Amino acid sequence: MIRKNIDVSLGEDGARPIAMLVQLASQYVSNIEIHRDTMTVNAKSIMGMMSLNISDGEAVTVVTDGEDEQEAASAIEEYLSKQ
Repeated sequence: MIRKNIDVSLGEDGARPIAMLVQLASQYVSNIEIHRDTMTVNAKSIMGMMSLNISDGEAVTVVTDGEDEQEAASAIEEYLSKQ
């Protein structure tokens, strides 16, 4: 299991960056969760991710667990902090 704290810097608000994040997360076999405040959602769930309502400057924790957890954690971290 890998746990990373990330400051979000998506560069744009709205549904598009979240949908792209869900597509990215869905490429991995590992379970991927995003934690913000008291909420925890599956990063592969578009509805869950939209309910988090994350935006630039917010801190989230990404937890990956599975056979490709390192690759998944790195890709999600890179995407969320790309600016």
